[in-house]
Amino acid sequence: MIGVKKFFRTYLPFAANEIKSNLAYKGAFYLFMVCSLFSSFINYYLWKAIYGSSGASTLGGLSSGEMVIYVFMTYVTSNMVMIRISNEISEDVVKGNVAMQLIKPIDYRLSQMFMGFGYSFYRFLMPGIFVWIGVEIYRAVALNVAFTGIVNILLYLCSAIMSLIIYMLFEFCFAMIAFFTTYIFGLKLVKAAVISFLTGQLIPLSFFPEVVQRVFDFLPFQSMLYTPVMIYLGKYTGNDLAFALLKQMLWVVILYLLGSYIWKRVTRRLVVLGG
Repeated sequence: MIGVKKFFRTYLPFAANEIKSNLAYKGAFYLFMVCSLFSSFINYYLWKAIYGSSGASTLGGLSSGEMVIYVFMTYVTSNMVMIRISNEISEDVVKGNVAMQLIKPIDYRLSQMFMGFGYSFYRFLMPGIFVWIGVEIYRAVALNVAFTGIVNILLYLCSAIMSLIIYMLFEFCFAMIAFFTTYIFGLKLVKAAVISFLTGQLIPLSFFPEVVQRVFDFLPFQSMLYTPVMIYLGKYTGNDLAFALLKQMLWVVILYLLGSYIWKRVTRRLVVLGG
């Protein structure tokens, strides 16, 4: 118990400070959120046009109403999950700050992840929770269906938290490239494009051919965004639900071990460029 208290007393301030820093620069944050929400409305009208022109009530296993929910819950989930800690890590490497971090009596990866937890919590509250409420109102008014059940909401949140951990562990592994190249801006642009495609952020993975979907089953990207949204929609039940959650747990373990291995290797060849 004492060890747990010491752990949280050490790392929770990183999350708290991240929330405070975002509160201090609300204008820039809200501008970014408005722009990203605007892109969700573009996707909404795009899919509305696709469903209208196709004449089909269901595409890729999703009805037109479910697609609306998918688009906006993808926005809510991606805001909460896609925390790019690789930006901070690569900057630390380039400026040489990582050398100072190594001599501190803390785990560098955990400190970065707790900063990510703080930022994720802030993005969930502002504006994620309000968009989520709007989705529930849409379900009740436009689709004339009941609000999402409490069990489904809890399962969604549980899956989203694991998605956040998976994404940040993946980001940590990706950021280790900075130890070899010292500059990964171009790679980050490529990564962002690939991630948005493979996670289902742009197109639901159910729209891909079955062979391609089977390939996605062996990659961690599906567990970063697509899984929690499909759980929220009620598309995963029974054995499928249990398998999806277990697969997320497995990716947490795999990426954690992979990150630990890479971190031990790269810190042996650390070259500090800054002062």
